[in-house]
Amino acid sequence: ALVLCYFLETNSKQYNLVDKDVIEIGAGTGLVSIVASLLGALVTATDLPELLGNLQHNVLQNTKLKCKHQPRVKELSWGIDLEKNFPRSSCHFDYIMAADVVYHHPFLDELLLTFDHLCKNDTVILWAMKFRLDKENQFVGRFQTLFDLEVISNFPSLNITLYKAMRKGRMKA
Repeated sequence: ALVLCYFLETNSKQYNLVDKDVIEIGAGTGLVSIVASLLGALVTATDLPELLGNLQHNVLQNTKLKCKHQPRVKELSWGIDLEKNFPRSSCHFDYIMAADVVYHHPFLDELLLTFDHLCKNDTVILWAMKFRLDKENQFVGRFQTLFDLEVISNFPSLNITLYKAMRKGRMKA
């Protein structure tokens, strides 16, 4: 999350978030959502139901009366009720942000489904990935079946790569 936040702050001209619709998946404590809000985005911070209380508290404590748009906190269980909770016809996000969402868990198929459901043709995914195990590393290859992927920053000492992705065939050179 720190890597993605640093990138957003230092590249705010190239990735201008003012008035952009942003969703953070797997928001955890909400750091990326908080920073994106402070940079002017309309943010929806999402995570599992049992994490929403802490997420809501952190977001409110750090953004209230400090942001152009007060962020929303919403439940998102990867792959579950996506159309019901985030209808394709009415949900459009300029950016999908994800920090360290690929780790040892059994829900990588659902994560890929979630990226696919939330991503429109003009949506930009900004994704910070910490590399740990082969299974998680293989997710990158599976991700690339649906999305063009570009490394925008690399932190070898931390084993973290920051990616920009768009739906296949949509990435501008």
